[in-house]
Amino acid sequence: MGGGLSGLTAGIALAQAGKDVALVSAGQSMMHFMGGSLDLLGSDPSGNDVYKPLEAIATLNSKHPYTKIEDVSRLAGVAKQVLERVGLATTGDTTVNHWRITPIGGLMPTWLTVQGMATVADPDQMPWHSVTLVNIINFLDFPTKMIAAGLRDRGVQVDVKAVTLPELQVLRQSPTEMRSTNIAKVIERNDLIMKLADEINAQVGKGCDMVMLPSVLGIASGDKASQLLRLINVQAAYLDTLPPTLPGVRMQAMLRKHFTALGGTFITGDQVTGGVWEGDELKGVTTAKLEGDVLKAKHFVLATGSLASRGIVADYNHMYEPALGVDIDDLGLDRTTWAKLDVTEAQPYMEVGVATDAKLRCQRNGKTVANLYAAGSILSGHNSVKLLDGAGVDMLTALQVANNILNQ
Repeated sequence: MGGGLSGLTAGIALAQAGKDVALVSAGQSMMHFMGGSLDLLGSDPSGNDVYKPLEAIATLNSKHPYTKIEDVSRLAGVAKQVLERVGLATTGDTTVNHWRITPIGGLMPTWLTVQGMATVADPDQMPWHSVTLVNIINFLDFPTKMIAAGLRDRGVQVDVKAVTLPELQVLRQSPTEMRSTNIAKVIERNDLIMKLADEINAQVGKGCDMVMLPSVLGIASGDKASQLLRLINVQAAYLDTLPPTLPGVRMQAMLRKHFTALGGTFITGDQVTGGVWEGDELKGVTTAKLEGDVLKAKHFVLATGSLASRGIVADYNHMYEPALGVDIDDLGLDRTTWAKLDVTEAQPYMEVGVATDAKLRCQRNGKTVANLYAAGSILSGHNSVKLLDGAGVDMLTALQVANNILNQ
């Protein structure tokens, strides 16, 4: 249940092992907001950057989802292999974080980054002297002034340029159409890679040792994005844009394609609305669109996400899991302590999620449901915005759940 990073990861792991798997997805996932990097643990609870994630993970409190994973290092390696198997080559490993350049010019520690994206090994030592920052005219999701200011603050000379192609004019009829996904469709479908490269090369001056571009190529695969980088006369790399982010869109598409190639059934545009129970065991689920039908299985995985994707729902008085009515771990919070007035502080409500046992099995009415597991951001005990651990929690808990099911 859930078609995001955790649901697809669990589905792929189980299908790879020969299991029959169906995945129910309400629509596009939060992967469209992910960008080109996946975080394992980028910040500690005090807000300090994490350089060695495995060492920092070992110090997390007992409520964090990583404490329910048997071997974080091993499963992190498996997660990287999953991405490589679907065609997503990445740089990075668990021994030490590297830093990604954000769409607003900051540097944030991360675990894995899609090849072709600009990264920094040491935030205190920028590897470039002179950067040409190239945008597409009227593309507003790439704030070049903020990116340039961030790079200049770190001692980099930045020259901001803009290019365009006549074929993109059709998108300018409405500002809502000038988005990364639409730009990619126009350029890729009309085979304009060489033409775009010529426009970019014409803007690069002497002394430039890096060209940085918005990530506006590569919907279905990274081939077109890699082709453009090879055609630029100096070293070049992409930066994330504001959502929708092409690397995130691509990741979801490639994971879904791999899942179905393994024989998985992907049911999209639907959502689970209830369960069929026999005592404390879940026998099947109903959905909004499959009226009168029940999806029956031996095991179930709840990976519907947190508040942003309505895997957890809040009203004025309480938070709850709407699909199956499993128990919520509210961490002892009441309505008055959900949030803090200072928006820069860690917000307590973000750590609320479903209650699970040591095997990541859900609880219902205070009892463990033996065949219902939870994975990803629906789990309680961590704040992915503050800890920068979202992708790691998604993938590693999904792989652990798959292992728990297969080892029964």
